[in-house]
Amino acid sequence: METPFLVLDRTKAEANIARLRTHLTALGGTLRPHVKTAKSVEVARLLFDGGTGPITVSTLAEAEAFAAAGFTDILYAVGIAPGKLPRAAALRQRGVDLVVLLDSVEQAIAAAAASVPALLEVDCDGHRGGILPGDPVAGEIARVLGDGLRGVLAHAGESYFAEGPAALTAAAEGERRAAVRVAEDLRAAGHEVPVVSVGSTPTAHFAGNLDGVTEVRAGNFVFFDLVMAGIGVCEVADLALSVETTVIGHRRDKGWLLTDGGWMALSRDRGTAAQRVDQGYGLVTDLGGVPYPGVVMTGASQEHGILTARPGAVLPDLPVGARVRILPNHACATAAQFDEYHLLGTDEVWPRVRGW
Repeated sequence: METPFLVLDRTKAEANIARLRTHLTALGGTLRPHVKTAKSVEVARLLFDGGTGPITVSTLAEAEAFAAAGFTDILYAVGIAPGKLPRAAALRQRGVDLVVLLDSVEQAIAAAAASVPALLEVDCDGHRGGILPGDPVAGEIARVLGDGLRGVLAHAGESYFAEGPAALTAAAEGERRAAVRVAEDLRAAGHEVPVVSVGSTPTAHFAGNLDGVTEVRAGNFVFFDLVMAGIGVCEVADLALSVETTVIGHRRDKGWLLTDGGWMALSRDRGTAAQRVDQGYGLVTDLGGVPYPGVVMTGASQEHGILTARPGAVLPDLPVGARVRILPNHACATAAQFDEYHLLGTDEVWPRVRGW
């Protein structure tokens, strides 16, 4: 294989899946995995023991690809643009139970006119979209949707900036309470609210109580990444995704190794920059996945990566042509740079879904 290419360690991915399944089973929770990280039918099948099941998507291209592969219970968890409703309706006409997400009366009017059911997005932490608990607009939206109201959804996006068990547990509980409160308010007003959906990779792992919740969403957990390791959701050893690159030069005067994997391969994501330990553009490992102590990808141009050693560490003496793997900051962003996964230790190649 010519580098750079995307490497998936299936054994680690399966262990990550088993870990979250075990946790949610103990809480009585149902997982609706988010496939936006992997964007791969084959990876999704790992979540369902080779079969299909309820999934969350972030694009209609994902919804269409997964529907073609036999996944028929799909939540499109991005606020719906009215112009996309004809594609959503077309999937429903094919027998796919596609549900959209919204947080305004305008969206609700459009969804109702297209006969596409929806979840109401709840803002649980100010991270992005959604209505605040207690906002009377929830009732207006429910009246417009009528039988098309499937339930409510919350996403604790700020949990990605929490650190440690106490903060992560608090984020999970805040997410749950916000969603359950809106659901209870709507029920008190006479509306059916069958679905209460919560989740993110951090909160799914640190939830201690799922009372009132019907499903949990998470996606990054299949691969994990350095951001998740930095806030304490996983260990670096759990990361299942990496990018294999080749050493193409040395700048010994600067203490650099140059590789053929720049930001086009790793992405521009610098999600660890605000954490206690800045991991640059990624940690450097050998081909067995063992990190070189203190060696980080600290610079990136379009097709060049710069590897350096932290103070006190030693840069490995790797010749031109040697290969290394880079563990990414953000698995979703790094995976998005590639068309396929190469499974570690095999000749298997799994394609990814691209586009919107």
